[in-house]
Amino acid sequence: MCRPPAAEAADRDTAVVVSRRSEQGWALLCNGVLLCDDTGKLLPEGRALPLLRPVPASVAS
Repeated sequence: MCRPPAAEAADRDTAVVVSRRSEQGWALLCNGVLLCDDTGKLLPEGRALPLLRPVPASVAS
């Protein structure tokens, strides 16, 4: 059996989804991380991480 990555680990998003509400835009991972489609992540201790979106090449240059 695989152990999920810790909520503090860099690969936290690879944990298994245990609950998803697509119509509300969120998913709960088995490590306690709440992924939000529009605002980022909420870690189990309450710390929020912003959503990281790639910057289009036309904006980056």
